[in-house]
Amino acid sequence: MFELIKAGGWVMWPIILCSVAALAIIGERFWSLQKKYVTPPDLLAQVMQLLERNELEPSHLAALRDNSPLGRILAAGLVNRDHDREIVKEAIENTGRHVVPDLERYLRSLGTIAAISPFLGLFGTVIGMIQMFSGIGQHGVGDPSIVAAGISTALITTAAGIAVAIPSVMFYRYFRGRVNELIINMESEAIKLVEVLQGERERESD
Repeated sequence: MFELIKAGGWVMWPIILCSVAALAIIGERFWSLQKKYVTPPDLLAQVMQLLERNELEPSHLAALRDNSPLGRILAAGLVNRDHDREIVKEAIENTGRHVVPDLERYLRSLGTIAAISPFLGLFGTVIGMIQMFSGIGQHGVGDPSIVAAGISTALITTAAGIAVAIPSVMFYRYFRGRVNELIINMESEAIKLVEVLQGERERESD
């Protein structure tokens, strides 16, 4: 492995850094975007129970905010539950605009890595070709090792750039879809809460 890195030249190091960063982002997003951490399935039912019993205290709201992104959105609606529907919806939407960037954290960086990795590989290819033709210009075509070294650098960096880009693109698209799915779930739960607060839906305690 080290011989391949050495043969690929200095361009391999930024490609390796990109691969490490991509791996770290993928691992972190897999952990953070679990449904149980973002939209706990029983959270709304627990809120409904507190409303049914008139036991919703400021301490409950504080705990709800710290519970999850969905908890932050529900808490925003509950704080304004004595106001009309538009105020409640506006409070929920404002909080949602702050929650979504947290869900999308690091995804832009992952997308950037996916975009630049092939270009880094292409840059290494160009450097390899320059080295090859420079060696031919200085020593002629009598030494095949000069040509082989340049081609080796070109192929190794190209392959490395593509190897980093492919999984980065795949996971970027996967996490984007995952975030959209979670947002839809949160919107659905928030709508249920608004309808309950406005008396348009029966409270569900199960």
